[in-house]
Amino acid sequence: MQLPEWAIVIYDLLLFTGMAIIYISEAIILTFIPRRYRVKSVKGEIALITGGAGGIGRLIAIKLANLGAHVVIWDINKTGLKDTVQEIRRSGGKCWGYYCDITSREEVYRMAKIVQIEVGSVTLLINNAGYVYGKTLWELPDDEIIRTYKVNILSHYWITKAFMKDMMKNNHGHIVTVASVAGLLGTYNCTDYSATKFAAIGYHESLFTELKTHEYDGIHTTLVCPYFINTGMFHGVKPRLMPMLEPEYVAQEVVSGILLNQVIVVLPGSVRYLLPLKCLLPAKLCWALMYHIIQGPQSMMMFQGRGEIQALKNNNNVAIMPEETVH
Repeated sequence: MQLPEWAIVIYDLLLFTGMAIIYISEAIILTFIPRRYRVKSVKGEIALITGGAGGIGRLIAIKLANLGAHVVIWDINKTGLKDTVQEIRRSGGKCWGYYCDITSREEVYRMAKIVQIEVGSVTLLINNAGYVYGKTLWELPDDEIIRTYKVNILSHYWITKAFMKDMMKNNHGHIVTVASVAGLLGTYNCTDYSATKFAAIGYHESLFTELKTHEYDGIHTTLVCPYFINTGMFHGVKPRLMPMLEPEYVAQEVVSGILLNQVIVVLPGSVRYLLPLKCLLPAKLCWALMYHIIQGPQSMMMFQGRGEIQALKNNNNVAIMPEETVH
């Protein structure tokens, strides 16, 4: 006998209420348990990190290697690759470095096969590499827009697809997407960058729902949305209310998020409480807050984007910012 629709709705509401009580209670209890008692082990896991030759990626690679993970790093910075691999191996860790241009789908698939043959099946994937040019829309070169999309979002599809089948086969793995607070709130001088980070968040959340719907509960996902990080990627920017985050702090929080199987990591945590204002405040008041109090556009006007950086490099013959780095 089939129940009427209203009865099914009531049943679902009661089920949801029960789950809400259980999950809220669980969250409250876990807040009182120190992190060290809740972390999982990554010893023996094969972790692949894009943009792992420098910045946050390098620090994450070192921390994971110290925890016993077998680390694979992809980057286009050959010198950084060599240095990072040597540093990890000198400390007794296991690390492999591969030159890989993640803007090329063909190269991603080719290098993925090489990693699977030479190292093994990747079980911890960290899509970390990022790119920013830093101009208003009317000043952005078309090829820079395309490159930003290739690095910041399209590469996630090729890289994740390349390693996901093995994770699904064993129902075991962890996928990390390093997005940005700029993917939660549009930013001046970043029509391309913010858009790709919005896309990365949408991609990640959709992937989460697909894995959950098909009961791949052994594959965890972590979305990371950090504020400005003091890596040189946003050279010249001086935020008004909150200082830039230090790379060591961000890397540690990313690793902690992985060990705790956190679904989302927003850095700093206080940003979580500001974001709802975007939808709750009247539009004009929201803009007044952004312009007069936070002064986001004014801060980003000081951003020495890739065009200015390249000019300085040409004039002074010095390297100021890596070609491809993390957020």
